[in-house]
Amino acid sequence: MAKARVKVPKKAKKGEIITIKTLIKHKMQRATKDKKTGKPIPRNIIHTFEAKFNGKPFLIGEWDTGVSANPYCAFTHRVNESGEYEFVWKDDAGQTYTAKAKIEVA
Repeated sequence: MAKARVKVPKKAKKGEIITIKTLIKHKMQRATKDKKTGKPIPRNIIHTFEAKFNGKPFLIGEWDTGVSANPYCAFTHRVNESGEYEFVWKDDAGQTYTAKAKIEVA
C-alpha cells in the first residue's frame, strides 16, 4: 500500500505564493518476470498526479517509468482565499490515493 504525505502552510496572506511539498511512498514496480516461475509481473507505477484547490485542478502531471520509487513533488501556488487542497495519485493497478490539507488566508 502507498502512503501519501503533504506539506502545506496552515496560513498565508492573500496573493502569497506558497510552496507545497508532496511525497508518496509507493514501490513503483517495473515490469519484470518472477525469478522462480518466469511469469511476468506487471508494471505498477504512479502514472498520474493531480493537485486541486477548492475542487478545481491547477496541476496535473503524467508520470512514466523514469519516476523513482516514493516520488517527491514540490511546486508553488498563489493563494487568494482560504480553502482545501486535495492531492490525488493514481497507479497502474487502478488504486487511487488522496491527501488533503487546509489553508487559511488572511
